[in-house]
Amino acid sequence: MAFAGKYEFEGDENYDEFVKKIGLPSDKIELGRNCKIVTEVVQNGNDFKWTQHFPGGRTTTNTFTVGKEADMETFGGKKFKATVKIEDGKLVAEFPNYRHTAEISGGKLVEISTSSGVVYKRTSKKIA
Repeated sequence: MAFAGKYEFEGDENYDEFVKKIGLPSDKIELGRNCKIVTEVVQNGNDFKWTQHFPGGRTTTNTFTVGKEADMETFGGKKFKATVKIEDGKLVAEFPNYRHTAEISGGKLVEISTSSGVVYKRTSKKIA
């Protein structure tokens, strides 16, 4: 389960339906649509530093250890506490109003967020 690397947004599915479901304001919805997010993952065993770089210079970083509660932030900017787990080789976190998984599949970072039956999938290609 090696996540370390730098990944660039390649595509997504169900973005609009998902972000409306979780209550993202319309200005943030527009900013995030087809946003070329670069995700940088530093992994040392079960310790992770997960940084998302957004166009315009905004950055969100979540630092966590698998199995231990950590302070986290959603891509909408809300802060909360979560315990990241590993299930079937995927990192799994319960965000305030959605469940998020991340895995490496075919050399790509695949992230899936689910809220009330709406599934959002973001795929990023490895660039470093």
